[in-house]
Parts: sequence; structure tokens; C-alpha cells
Amino acid sequence: MVEPVTTYLCLGGNLDDRMAALTEALRLLDSTAGMRRTACSSVYETEPWAVADQPNFLNVVAAYETTLSPEDLLAACKTVEAEVGRVASYRWGPRLIDVDILLYGDQVVDLAEPDLQIPHPRMTQRAFVLVPLAEVIPDVSVPPDGPAVRQLLERVDDRAGVVLWGNAPPM
Repeated sequence: MVEPVTTYLCLGGNLDDRMAALTEALRLLDSTAGMRRTACSSVYETEPWAVADQPNFLNVVAAYETTLSPEDLLAACKTVEAEVGRVASYRWGPRLIDVDILLYGDQVVDLAEPDLQIPHPRMTQRAFVLVPLAEVIPDVSVPPDGPAVRQLLERVDDRAGVVLWGNAPPM
């Protein structure tokens, strides 16, 4: 039996019914073998990052206890994206849903194939990730031996672009 690991996922989307896409993605993750949601942030509306000419996103961070390996977790996230209806687009462009692995316990993973980096390589630069993550785990340090999430949040400049939109989706 594999010991469960706590993982944190960031979900977001800015096309069609954004809340419906988030809710469906969470439902699919919740029904994935080896996944049990333990917490979820409120929903935040966020300005686009990197490519500004697109609609605002809705974002949440969800905590899961998982027995999946990092590679299997990535595959599950990609499957959920496909099942919700994500279509390939350009980098940082609009999307129906995106499911990113932020943290996987205190592990550091850097695999060229299948393009898996944990902690997420740009999470410390993005308020749309850090605001909901800080709601769920403000005092957890980002591996390896990095500052706590709340400290990282204090350092990002675009916090004003992240606005509370609604309550956490149902568990």
C-alpha cells in the first residue's frame, strides 16, 4: 500500500461557463481512484497572466490526499482537462480548464518527460496561484526549504488582480 501524499492543485479557466468547468473538473478529480479532496479555496477571479488580451479567469486551489505517483497524478490531471473539454491552444492563452500540480508533499520532481516539474516552476511569481494557496496552506514552506506560502504572497506585485469571486466549490 502506498502512503498517501498531500498534493495541491491549481484549477483555472476563462472560457464559457467558468464555474461549471471548475466544478466539473473537481468532480472528476474527486472520482479519480487514489484521490481524496481534503480542502478547497474560495473561487477567485483573476486577470490573465502573460497574455492580457483574453477574458478573466476563475481559479481555485484544491488539496488532495493521493496515492498516485507524480507521473500518474499528471496523467490524471490531463485526463480531467480532456474530459472537461480543453482544446489545445497557444501558451498562456484562453482555455476552458487548466489543472496544474503545485506541490506534491515536500518532493521536488523535475522530469523532462512527461514535462513534469514540482513545485510548479512559476507558482512563486503568480498571485492567482498564491492567493488561493495561502487561503488553504499559508504556513507551508515551498520545497526545497523555501519560504512559507504567505511570505511568497507578500512578495508578488499583482495581488490586486486577484479578487474574491465566490465560495469554495462543494466537496
